[in-house]
Amino acid sequence: MRRGSWKIRIFIGLAIVGFAMVQRCNNKEENPYTGRVQNINMTSEEEIAIGLQSAPEIAQQHGGLYPDERMQSLVDAVGNKLINNSIARETPYKYDFHLLADDRTINAFALPGGQVFITYALFSQLNEAQLAGVLGHEIGHVIGRHSAERIAESNFWRTISMGASVGADAGGIVGSIGQNTLLKNGRGDELESDELGVLFMIQSGYEPMEMIKVMEILKAAAGPNRAPEFQSTHPDPENRIQKIKEAIERYRGQG
Repeated sequence: MRRGSWKIRIFIGLAIVGFAMVQRCNNKEENPYTGRVQNINMTSEEEIAIGLQSAPEIAQQHGGLYPDERMQSLVDAVGNKLINNSIARETPYKYDFHLLADDRTINAFALPGGQVFITYALFSQLNEAQLAGVLGHEIGHVIGRHSAERIAESNFWRTISMGASVGADAGGIVGSIGQNTLLKNGRGDELESDELGVLFMIQSGYEPMEMIKVMEILKAAAGPNRAPEFQSTHPDPENRIQKIKEAIERYRGQG
C-alpha cells in the first residue's frame, strides 16, 4: 500500500512538472524589438493595464508626485525625446513619466506597459544627459518586457517546485534553484536595459558616457554594505560600467 502511494505521488509530481514544461513551451515568443525569445504569459494590453492600475499606489508609497511642474515637464520632455527617436515609438506601450516626491530614496523603476518613475532624490543629482540615461534604461525594461517575463518565470518555478514537493519532497531544492535562476535573469535584464539606454541616448543626441556617471551615483548611494552580486538582482556597478563602455563603442561604431 505504501509503495502504491509512493508511485501515485511520483506520477502526480511528474504530471505537474510536465504541465509546467508544456505551458512554458507554449508561452515562448520572440520579442520583436529586442529579438530575444522569452517566456511570456500576458499580452501587451494586459501589461499596460497592470501598469496603469498600479501607478497611483506606487506614487503614494513614495510620497506622491513632486509638486514642481517645471521639474515634471523636464522629465516628460527628456522621456518623450527618447521615445520619439527610438524603437520605443513603434511599441504599443503607453509611456508616462512620473517624478516622485521622495527625496531620500535614490531610485528609478518602470512598471509593465510604460509607467516610468524616478525619485526626486535621484533626479536632483542628475544633469539632462544623465536623466536621459536613467529614463532610457527604464524604457528598456518596458520594451524588454522584463516584468512580464519575471512574472511568467516565477509562476513556472512555483509550479515546478510544487511538482517536486508532491513527487519527491524536493520542493525546497527546486525552489532554491528557481530563485537563483531568477536572480541571474534579473541581472541580465539590467544589462539589456543598460545597453538599450545607451542606444536610445545616442539616437537622441545625448552623450552616452554620462551613463557611467549615473552608475557611479548609484554605487555611492548603495554604500559599502551593498549586497554581493550573487545575492542581488542587479549586477555590480563595476560590471555594468564595463558593459556600458562596450555598448557605447559598438553603437558609435554603427553610426
